[in-house]
Amino acid sequence: MGSDPRILVVAPDDDLVGPLCQGLDALGWRTVTARSLAGAIQTLIDWPLEAVVLDARLPDSEQGVGALRQTVNPRRLPVLAIGADGWDPGAADIVMSAPPHAAQAALRLENLIRSAIAEEEVSLREATFAARGQPLPLSDLDATPLRVLAAGKPDRHFLALSNALTERGCEVVAAPTPYTAFDYLHEKPFDAAVLWGAEDHTPALSIASGMKRNTRLYHIPAVLYLRGAGEINLAELYNRGFADVAAADTPEEETAGRIVALARAHRRHVAIRKALESARGSGLTDPATGLFTPELFASHLARIADGARLRRRPLSVAVLRVSETDAVIEARKGGWLDRALPQIGAMVSRLIRTEDTAARLSPDVFALALPATHGPSGRIAADRIAAVIGCTAFDAGPDRSPFVVEFEVGVAEISPGESPAAVLERASRDVRAQG
Repeated sequence: MGSDPRILVVAPDDDLVGPLCQGLDALGWRTVTARSLAGAIQTLIDWPLEAVVLDARLPDSEQGVGALRQTVNPRRLPVLAIGADGWDPGAADIVMSAPPHAAQAALRLENLIRSAIAEEEVSLREATFAARGQPLPLSDLDATPLRVLAAGKPDRHFLALSNALTERGCEVVAAPTPYTAFDYLHEKPFDAAVLWGAEDHTPALSIASGMKRNTRLYHIPAVLYLRGAGEINLAELYNRGFADVAAADTPEEETAGRIVALARAHRRHVAIRKALESARGSGLTDPATGLFTPELFASHLARIADGARLRRRPLSVAVLRVSETDAVIEARKGGWLDRALPQIGAMVSRLIRTEDTAARLSPDVFALALPATHGPSGRIAADRIAAVIGCTAFDAGPDRSPFVVEFEVGVAEISPGESPAAVLERASRDVRAQG
């Protein structure tokens, strides 16, 4: 599956977006190009593509976005329009005046695709809870101004960006050092963080990696603002957990617009997570961890599997079982493992993506449904969760050193025609085979 195209490019010629397509292909984001809107619609019928890059110079391109989206309904189709002037703000998900660096486009597309999948998952989850007589209360979106942390030494470009954000109604909090940045991040909620990569990128990189190691800050979008375009390997930053990278030669207005879009999406995800967490008191979730019970997970997994077929998306299931290490065997004896398991379950729920569903199948076995995820990516996601939890020390009682928990991980990707129960069983067998 890895060689299938992921991105549809709609452009009359290669003048504007050709180099971007080559760059995306080089990063492993295979593109397929259509020269007209009619050709684009046919291509969307032929391939389960994840997003569209649209050359806005194409005649009727703004009206064409609706037709492209309708073609793949109920799958949501993110659209990145390039060279669009005077478009309606809501016509495309992102509008850029000039083609971005390929690594940056890949970051933004990844973000848009994840948001689309999360929105699909919310509608599925609403249906699952409604079917059990417990409608999901989607909490009202927080209406306060978006809060953006601006971390780094004050500089002309950075101040101009802060002003552009303030003009867009954001509350910008300046943090001159990584220490003050983390103080602020722990004190109050932020919707996005902008890190200034001045002469030395080290502070910005250390803040970003610190955020990725913290379960509470893990999902806040971090944007790196560079002085120039060619000074750092952008493809490497793509793997550092940044949600966007902007060069200082990009107009501040445009960069501010991208940050606001990320911040809004993050706030929406927080509202979705809150709604899902509010289901915890419903009696449908595991009382100790708030995760789905085996019964709720089974019914929801059936709905996700149907949704995946309908939307032509992959689906993987992961199972994480606490390893019977000497430390865990010892911690079981005094009931210390039982005391740690609710905390471990809460960590699992914070480390999964908004669109993923976590369940507690038995006291020390957890399962994840990973929509729009192929098996190898599912294993990376599950291994990452196991690794973060493996860094946490749990109380083992007086006079005993704390213990850590390791997991055995199994993953299976659903095959055409396979039942949800069968794929879950296959993931469990994979744990045993690996164990």
